[in-house]
Amino acid sequence: MSTHYNSHSHLGITVNPDGTVNRQVQFPKIEPNPDPITGNLTVSKDVILNPKHKTSVRVFRPVKLPSNDNTVARLPIIIYLHGGGFVLYSAADALAHHNCAQMASDIPAIVVSVDYRLAPEHKLPACYEDAVDAILWVRDQALDQEGEPWLKSFGDFTRCYLSGRGNGANAVFHATSRALDLDLGPLKIAGLIYNQALFGGVQRTKSEIKFATDHLLPLPVLDALWDLALPRGADRDHRFSNPMIDGPHKSKIGSLPRSLVIGFNGDPLIDRQQEFLQMLALAGVQVEAQFDDVGFHGVDIVDQRRALALIKIVKDFII
Repeated sequence: MSTHYNSHSHLGITVNPDGTVNRQVQFPKIEPNPDPITGNLTVSKDVILNPKHKTSVRVFRPVKLPSNDNTVARLPIIIYLHGGGFVLYSAADALAHHNCAQMASDIPAIVVSVDYRLAPEHKLPACYEDAVDAILWVRDQALDQEGEPWLKSFGDFTRCYLSGRGNGANAVFHATSRALDLDLGPLKIAGLIYNQALFGGVQRTKSEIKFATDHLLPLPVLDALWDLALPRGADRDHRFSNPMIDGPHKSKIGSLPRSLVIGFNGDPLIDRQQEFLQMLALAGVQVEAQFDDVGFHGVDIVDQRRALALIKIVKDFII
């Protein structure tokens, strides 16, 4: 029990008897800025996604739009899923907001950041369902004459990418697998970006054991996150956590679009990320790996140079 207590205090949460949590740390939040502000390279706005689930998306676009021969060039659309172990953060938190704004201005792209439901109040697959809602919302803007003008005027619906960090990268995999069964036209998912993906399993990997006392994601904290996020009664070999196990998702893997897998060798999750990469490649997915010998989980959060380097990797993959 003490392990859970330590893990929960490490995450800044307390668990209530009814299974909900109190998130004690209030992260700085940023209001959207739909009108250009001097010095800001992007504008952003919040749009309701699913009123029933109280979900929304924050849409970003660059202020300066690239043009070809005086006509505005269409920008790729990135549907983005933030990290936080399925339990923490929101699309309005400074970390997610600044990251999306940087992508929108540097790539450049239209970025649709999903404010999905959090566990344990909404256990998996809630996050995946919200990500699928976001894919369908983007599709619907293309079909609706009164659709969201930033997407209709500046977005290229045939160049839509799903990108996520940590648990967001896990959600990219599961949401896209679900979306393969749907009619997405005229939207086309052109690629998937997995940044430091969060996967798990009952059997410990070498990197999990080696970095068991990692300052950000020690093993008890990883276990606690899965305990909070997975369906009741499920262990870490559930397909939501461990896509390597057999299940209905396996037959769809070969149909996934080209993929970029990013990781750092000091991350406790690196072995699982490399195993995931091999699984994609063996299924015939066109896959690109960017594993860095130097770095740890979340290094791009604390090191601006690494953050910019990651955006360049994503830009090279997209264009």
